[in-house]
Amino acid sequence: MYIHRPLANEDLSAICSFPQTPEELFYMSPKSEFPLTPEQILGLLENRYDPTVIVEESSGQVVAYANFYEDMDQSLWLGNVIVAPSHRGMGAAQKLLQTMMDIAKEKYGMTCFYLSCHNTNSRGLVFYHKLGFEPFDVRITTLDDDRKMITIQMRMNLV
Repeated sequence: MYIHRPLANEDLSAICSFPQTPEELFYMSPKSEFPLTPEQILGLLENRYDPTVIVEESSGQVVAYANFYEDMDQSLWLGNVIVAPSHRGMGAAQKLLQTMMDIAKEKYGMTCFYLSCHNTNSRGLVFYHKLGFEPFDVRITTLDDDRKMITIQMRMNLV
């Protein structure tokens, strides 16, 4: 069973251990450098809202993390999604997404839930599709090293 709560400073080292490869960290946070550090997470939070962790109820272990950011049209978007390797495929991601959707709806009155998923993140794309997210746009971004990144913009109605 999973529960949620706001991010606490003591959660940072656990979250830093979640991305196992530079590619996984890229999916979570394209501008972060591998390995993830607590300072990088805190830096990301300067423009983020409601950093939330999912915790295994019996052990208190942090198993998933996400937050919100505001897009140009002032919509809230889900960001920095990551699940501990030991809890992937065990319902933690679904609990995380449901929790974040509930916060978006109840706290901010959002009627639509948005997220971006990199085109190479097939596991994420399949997961989001199974939950009912639908693609509505594609963004091409140039990274600091001049590589192009394609993100698929997805949404789900909350009403």
